[in-house]
Amino acid sequence: MPLRNPKALPNPTLDSSWAAASEAVLIALNSAPTGLTEAAVLEARRRYGLNTMTSRSHRSDAALLWAQVASPMMLMLASAAVVSLAVGSSTDAAIIVAIVVLSVLIGFSQERAAAHAVARLMARVAVNTVVVREGREREIPIADLVPGYIVRLRAGHLVPADAALLSSTALHVDEAALTGESLPTEKRAGPVPSDTPLAGRLGSLWFGTHVVSGIATAVIVKTGAETAFGAIAARLNTAPPPSDFQRGISAFGALLVKVTTALVFAIFAANMYFHRPFLESFLFAVALAVGLVPELLPAIVGVTLAAGARRMAKRGVIVKRLAVIENFGSMNVLCSDKTGTLTEGKVQLNGALDVSGAPSTPVLRYAAINAAFETGFSNPIDAALRAALPNPGGVSRLGEVPYDFIRRRLSVLVNDLDSASVGAVLVTKGALRDVLAVCTHARLPDGGSVPLSSLESSVLERFHAMSEQGLRVLGVATRSMPTATGVAAADEAGMTFEGFLAFADPPRPDAAALVAELRALEIRLQIITGDNAAVATRVARAVGIPSPVVVTGQALHALSEAASSRR
Repeated sequence: MPLRNPKALPNPTLDSSWAAASEAVLIALNSAPTGLTEAAVLEARRRYGLNTMTSRSHRSDAALLWAQVASPMMLMLASAAVVSLAVGSSTDAAIIVAIVVLSVLIGFSQERAAAHAVARLMARVAVNTVVVREGREREIPIADLVPGYIVRLRAGHLVPADAALLSSTALHVDEAALTGESLPTEKRAGPVPSDTPLAGRLGSLWFGTHVVSGIATAVIVKTGAETAFGAIAARLNTAPPPSDFQRGISAFGALLVKVTTALVFAIFAANMYFHRPFLESFLFAVALAVGLVPELLPAIVGVTLAAGARRMAKRGVIVKRLAVIENFGSMNVLCSDKTGTLTEGKVQLNGALDVSGAPSTPVLRYAAINAAFETGFSNPIDAALRAALPNPGGVSRLGEVPYDFIRRRLSVLVNDLDSASVGAVLVTKGALRDVLAVCTHARLPDGGSVPLSSLESSVLERFHAMSEQGLRVLGVATRSMPTATGVAAADEAGMTFEGFLAFADPPRPDAAALVAELRALEIRLQIITGDNAAVATRVARAVGIPSPVVVTGQALHALSEAASSRR
């Protein structure tokens, strides 16, 4: 049976977000857990082509050359050269042609070199992936992938195309290239609502992201330009509208054409009215037309823009179109992401606090023990805790309940010889509300404990206050289990809440100076982020934006194009 085009599937939600069970995805793609047959691969490759990001707006050398010529100014100069040659002014014609050729070659050579540099960079991105075909694993170039292929992924692998998860174990994927999130996303197979944002589609894998930990089996759903990354690339590669600079040059050229034409006809007509010799009147009009044309203007513009492109090239920036140099210089609004651009992109421990909000060494020690003995995904939060307290000491590991998306907690059972408790202690950390859900008591600063119900409101108030400061807040809890030798998720009950862990992604040291420099240049900085509004506001103020207007990713997505331009 020939492979159907996913864009023509009867279930639109499968095409938009693959909001179906894995079996339905396989059926829709005429695939199976054993992979595609050789015949199905050939048919799919004929139908879908290669899994590449070929630019739809790629222009040939001839098109690049014509783009340099097709302007009113150039056409007017070329016309002047032709007329000069026709009336015998070969020297004038040669000078004008030389200027036109120089201007065209400057722009053509710069844009051609930039296009080839981009092509060379793209050619370097060539990797293989492991697929299942007719029940056997084999390695193929990602360019050969087609919808329906079954792929195997593990830590370090690039996700080779948009895919739907069939199965996974402790799978975490870095999606920063698409979502901007600094922390990897846990992925698991299963359907999701059709209106779920891209970052929330836990059963989907996206081309351009990469696996940080775990293993997975997935079925390829979309390839090449049909992927989410390809759609973004296509929008970026569409022919951009002319810039203000280009419109200004074109308008000036059109004005010159009109003025020159009008003057030539008016003067020629006046000469004819006064019965001047026809040839003398015509030559005079032509000389006037040639004299009115600013022959050196295109060359001056081209040389100036090329000089700017060379200066940017020395800083590692490829300028594909010379006209954007002027756009760059006249910029008055700069849109930037937050994570890794204005911030360091690294999670740092801001504080380990008890229920009263005071720094707490026991809370830090429990958190460091939990981070030191977990064996799953080594995430930035655990790395920050291990850096804060590298060697908790006096502890041996007895068991672990790994983190999962449902519980949003991670627990380790340890034999803590330095603890006041006798025997094993279960140490849990995770999302604060999910930690509180398994606690019945709270630890006081003096070491005693009280029922959690008496402090829960103040704990949540402190949590909200820290969140509004742009901090990511986790909870830490413990439970004494003297005779335990192993642990299960059911043991996360009747625990004592120990305190808070607050993490921050601090601003880059040079961010405030850069923002101040932008302000001095009268350039307004707009932050676009997928993070929560409180974090974005805090970072904006920290880098010198006193009254930031924050629009979340969801709110921006809901705005019309006209409304978003006014933000």
